[in-house]
Amino acid sequence: MKHTLSVLLQNKPGVLSRVTGLFSGRGFNIESLCVAETLDPKVSCLTVITKGDNAIIEQITKQLHKLIDVIKVVDIDEGEFVEREMVLIRVNAEEHTRAEVLRIIDIFRGKVVDVSPNSYAIEVTGSSSKIEAIIDILRPIGIQEIVRTGKIAIARGRASKKGVT
Repeated sequence: MKHTLSVLLQNKPGVLSRVTGLFSGRGFNIESLCVAETLDPKVSCLTVITKGDNAIIEQITKQLHKLIDVIKVVDIDEGEFVEREMVLIRVNAEEHTRAEVLRIIDIFRGKVVDVSPNSYAIEVTGSSSKIEAIIDILRPIGIQEIVRTGKIAIARGRASKKGVT
């Protein structure tokens, strides 16, 4: 079962390396990882997607809490949350396919972020299933390149006292 962990940690060199080392050292896989500063530039929020049963996730959480630079660990899957992912796709846009590509982009509420004589670079944000769907639809037209972010997530409702952002 997939779990989304939100980890607040000190924004210092080497902290991310220690966190990922904890996962690899214990044989846990990281399916997605995204990290950025919070409102406080001294604190970063790391969003990690991993697989495991409740016992494994509990073990991961306890091990993360032992790291000195970790402030807080929350399994977001325990409550309601919103998650998003972003993808940049460079797709063929020959004269005879441009209108079709633009229609598809519009349907998925994406936007063109770069244009060349034979391609469009598009940006789409949404759930993983939405990202997979647009990739599947654009594949027959000709995808030249794909770059995806990891998932980011935030709990629904009021922010916590520490402000996981």
